[in-house]
Amino acid sequence: MQKKTAVTQVEIYGQTYSVRAAADAEYIRELAAFVDRKMREVAQEAPTVDATKIAILSALNIADEFHQHRSKLSEGDPGRVAKRAIRLVEKLDEILSSPGSFPAKAGDESIGALRGA
Repeated sequence: MQKKTAVTQVEIYGQTYSVRAAADAEYIRELAAFVDRKMREVAQEAPTVDATKIAILSALNIADEFHQHRSKLSEGDPGRVAKRAIRLVEKLDEILSSPGSFPAKAGDESIGALRGA
């Protein structure tokens, strides 16, 4: 079942827009306020630029923020952590299965056997 669409009036950079969306009206207003803030920030840096250019530059700034945020999220990617854990387990298995690599008594441990995992 499709969510019902509604029209929400928003103002961005002095212009009123009617936005038809299935999202909550308050969410649409928050998005519009965000875009309005970004456009005003760009306009402060380039006051003689027309509204269309301000909109395009704002879109580029928003896209940059989005991509930077997405990159930071992928750095903390659980899949990446899982892959590293698998490599560590494989390295431990290799060390433990090799004759003479496991210390016979406490204090004989070699430091750094897992480097590079």
